[in-house]
Amino acid sequence: MSTSTPQIVLDHVHIYTANPAASAKWFADSLGAEVVTSPIRIEAKLGGLRVFFEQVSEADAVGAAPTSPHKGYDHLAFAVKDLDALAADMKSKGVVFTREPLTIRPGVRICFIEGPDGISIELLERDAKYT
Repeated sequence: MSTSTPQIVLDHVHIYTANPAASAKWFADSLGAEVVTSPIRIEAKLGGLRVFFEQVSEADAVGAAPTSPHKGYDHLAFAVKDLDALAADMKSKGVVFTREPLTIRPGVRICFIEGPDGISIELLERDAKYT
């Protein structure tokens, strides 16, 4: 019997949205994701993560995105380089910031943006000694 630790790697995030194509385009335009379409779904590839977009409508009786903080899943987070330059570029594209860039502790800066359908996305920059 083996006692080795299983290999667990994050494969994807699945987002329900009123408009999958528009949501994928937002990820491409705002975050630089590569959009891939197939007969099965639209997805964005970003930083080694696959983001799946699935169509929902008001008729599907889905609730709105919860306000933060709340129990359960809260946000996506992406590590970035040069957070301030990226934030300035995103602002020029009209991206909505729910929390402006700030230093939360020495060597760590964050900001939060609002993605499609109200999802919360954190952008995080760490000095090399904190990675």
